[in-house]
Amino acid sequence: MTQTNSTLEVGVLLGDPRLPYPYAVDNRFGHEEIEAVRQLQTSLSQLEGYRFTYYDDHERLIDDLRRDRPDLVLNLCDTGFRNDWDLERNIPAFIEMLGIPYTGADPMGISLGTDKSIVRALAASLDIAVPNETFVDLTADPLTLPTSYPSLIKPNGGGGSFGITENCVVHDAMEAQAYLQWLAEQNLYPPEAICQDFLTGDEYTIGMVGNPASGFTVLPPLVIDYSRLDSNLPPILTHSSKADPDSPYWDKLSFRQAELDDVTKGQMVDACAKLFKRLGFRDYSRIDFRCGADGVPRMIDANTNPTWYWDGKMAMMAGWAGYSYADMLRMILETAIERSGLNRP
Repeated sequence: MTQTNSTLEVGVLLGDPRLPYPYAVDNRFGHEEIEAVRQLQTSLSQLEGYRFTYYDDHERLIDDLRRDRPDLVLNLCDTGFRNDWDLERNIPAFIEMLGIPYTGADPMGISLGTDKSIVRALAASLDIAVPNETFVDLTADPLTLPTSYPSLIKPNGGGGSFGITENCVVHDAMEAQAYLQWLAEQNLYPPEAICQDFLTGDEYTIGMVGNPASGFTVLPPLVIDYSRLDSNLPPILTHSSKADPDSPYWDKLSFRQAELDDVTKGQMVDACAKLFKRLGFRDYSRIDFRCGADGVPRMIDANTNPTWYWDGKMAMMAGWAGYSYADMLRMILETAIERSGLNRP
């Protein structure tokens, strides 16, 4: 397709609802995923100057893109090619081979951003506060154990809190050995884990839209409210809190706008801007922090292509800033258009 002065042809890439979806408890797209796409289509239809074509059939994805050649791809395929998270970086790689501009991180940015140990090392090199951490090769014998307790153990790769359960906070070597052994049996790729200080202070997330060259729109920070959670459960975002309605975490966690002093907020925003540039992120990101006993926010995760759902954290934070869901999507599109040198509709 060729861009006209009035209309930009945008291809919207999504996960494939026809294929298994390992992230979900029942291994398939459910009501939440279907409703997210419906809300997306409704909101995008409100944007003037764009014509949207949706691509979710991964059997035909490459052939369809090669045939249609949209002016820009809105890459919302955070499930990975064929709904395989290990192939998430392959989606932008395919688009690049076709020479089509797209939103969000490139393959290198995704590779770096999904390696938690590398992200922490880069953050530390930029003088960003991080928790103490031990890297674990899950194929090793014996397995490396945490150097102090309590410790939070999680996969080094992946996203969506996969591999994080209510048992991942360990208090001694026996519990650590058991959880690491369980992770080793989950067929993770790569078979790696990290053991971090278990931080129990406030947990924040900072959302930004933009790029280093053009500047960022920083959304109001979010804090996670664990106050309704059973006190016997560790206050963490488990996989089940996001994917299993039967989980004791499912309806006990909530999100609210954080009340931060200017210095603390400024430190986190500055850390986000540094990491965004160093990791090669593009167009938008969400970076998470958690405070230790000393009250210092420590960077714990960097989300290169954070959840785009209408009821996700990015959309929630955008709403606090006065942006509708359609506004947030427009901002992401306009940021990618400017970066790519396309003409705005």
